[in-house]
Amino acid sequence: MVEVPLKLYVQGLAKQAHAAARPLALMTGRDRTLALRAMAERLEAGKEDILAANRRDLEAIPRDGSTDDYRKARDHITVTEDDVAEMVAFIRRMAEEPDPAGEVSQGWVTRDGLRLHRVRVPIGVIAVISECGPAVTVESLAMCLRSGNVCVLRGGREWFLTNAAVASVLRGAAEDHGVPPGAVTFVDRPDRDGVLELTRLRHLVHGVVPRGGAGLRKAVMEQSRVPVLGYDGGLCHVYVDKETDVPLAQSVVVNAKIQDPRAANALDALLVHQAVAQQLLPGLIRRLLSEFSVELVGCPKTVSMMGLMAMTGHRGIRPAAADEWEQKRQSLTLGIKIVGTFDEGLAHMAAAGPGHTAAIVTRNYETAMRFVREADAGAVLVNASTRLHAGTHMELGEELGMNVLPVPARGALTLRALMTDKYVGFGAGQLREPHPVPQAYQDAMMLSAKF
Repeated sequence: MVEVPLKLYVQGLAKQAHAAARPLALMTGRDRTLALRAMAERLEAGKEDILAANRRDLEAIPRDGSTDDYRKARDHITVTEDDVAEMVAFIRRMAEEPDPAGEVSQGWVTRDGLRLHRVRVPIGVIAVISECGPAVTVESLAMCLRSGNVCVLRGGREWFLTNAAVASVLRGAAEDHGVPPGAVTFVDRPDRDGVLELTRLRHLVHGVVPRGGAGLRKAVMEQSRVPVLGYDGGLCHVYVDKETDVPLAQSVVVNAKIQDPRAANALDALLVHQAVAQQLLPGLIRRLLSEFSVELVGCPKTVSMMGLMAMTGHRGIRPAAADEWEQKRQSLTLGIKIVGTFDEGLAHMAAAGPGHTAAIVTRNYETAMRFVREADAGAVLVNASTRLHAGTHMELGEELGMNVLPVPARGALTLRALMTDKYVGFGAGQLREPHPVPQAYQDAMMLSAKF
């Protein structure tokens, strides 16, 4: 059997998804709830098939590297019964969430009596480009369905068979319960070109959410003709003020960096006011190096201050290259920079690129309030870890990702952030003045004025 060319294959999926957008948006919230419950039950019942697919993904791991690399890859890709249970629980939580479609966020009456409402409606077709495993597959499909959006998903290659098994189960359950075909779509070809093709179909796809590393985000941002809804590539900074609680600052930095170094809201760069650097950095750096094996890069002042560590047998801190201050880490690497003033810290953050999360550790209320006003990021926190910038921790609800761009919805991509607005007006014959007059009538009026 001849395989359909990749471009035509992706276009075909997108066309089917686009055709499903209107009927899905017209489904009632109750019908979508029933479909989500059925998806959770079917996923729970299909647990063994999913685990079997995961075992095949594990068998495909290359063995030409070191034993340690192979072990890390297995740990990374392995899906357990507990993981499947968490996916089932996620879908059930989505089923119990209030349906955001049709919510009226504003209502008012104009001067001429027209009653207007601002109503939440689905965006349409959302392409989720993921380098992640089945947990993200479940999140994407369930959140899009709950919000009335069609989802076209491409999952991570390492979990290709696992993702395909999960998507197949969910698609079957959804369609058996009235969800239109194409509303739950999985791109079952791992080719990277297929990802980019999805982002070019602006007449069929209404938004794209990249879920993965810096390379994927960069490719999507540079090549997409479709609005990018979830660009989480901004940097996370912690600024330690000269008036600070040193133990609190240490705790915030360690948590922001170590709690999950791969997360998008993990700390990328630490900025320390020079007045408190001698008190904070020696102990903090020793902890990061010896307890957590963090690779540290620093400005000349930081390297100079900690240079004695190498002489005493400790792992040191290497000088940072100029472009490293703009790098999204998502790893056990941290940049440390000593700044002379509060303004220098703010200027550094602004120059480093879009801000994901900015946090300050300070005892000074006025400094904290100025930081809140002037730091530009998706979230600005005072005396708290950057890891708290998440939909669930901020009690906004589950999220499909994070958006650090000023538009469209900045911050956690919760259910309501996956919606757009339309204006609905109720009138009684209101017209925009001046009302048009037929040209023949105007000509007659002009002639009559001459006589």
